[in-house]
Amino acid sequence: MSQQATDLNDKESKTLLIACGAVAREILAINKINDWNHLDITCLPAIWHNTPDKIPGGVRQKIHENRDIYKNILVVYGDCGTGGELDRVLEEEGVKRIDGVHCYAFYTGLDAFEEMHNDDITCFYLTDYLARHFDTLIMDGMGISKHPELLPMYFGNYTTLVYLAQTEDQELQDLAQKAAIKIGLKYQYKFTGYGELGSLMAAVN
Repeated sequence: MSQQATDLNDKESKTLLIACGAVAREILAINKINDWNHLDITCLPAIWHNTPDKIPGGVRQKIHENRDIYKNILVVYGDCGTGGELDRVLEEEGVKRIDGVHCYAFYTGLDAFEEMHNDDITCFYLTDYLARHFDTLIMDGMGISKHPELLPMYFGNYTTLVYLAQTEDQELQDLAQKAAIKIGLKYQYKFTGYGELGSLMAAVN
């Protein structure tokens, strides 16, 4: 068998994860912990959460680019603000995604997050990724840095910034606290680890 044919067979035995860039670090960590060698990952820009209408089309394009290469394709996204459009695309393409509406639920646990959110709907959530890139994604990405008058429009109905931490990192905790100050919210810390993300990936793989 030629090297090219061997490489193709190796690829066809693997699963491709099409994921949001905001969870790439965590997926790689989970992959290493579980010693999974059958997964490849390709990511779409995390900044698309500010323009979620781009996500369904971007996922569809990734599926079309890789359908003939990989035996299995799994989408590691929640609905992520697409209003059901991502699920419609995935149904058309015959591709599954993990359960959950967004990464906050993956990390906290689907049922636990729903209960927590129902108890207090005035919380704004950060993950490790969002704490690390808060200024780029929120302050600059949403135009608040240049137009601080937008702050009440975006955050006027929130009371608390809750940092759902995947790692115990003091530097990230400091960044999250500073983020809460910047948008005028109380600060709360909750360590989640990787939550249910690994089991959700394994369940549909």
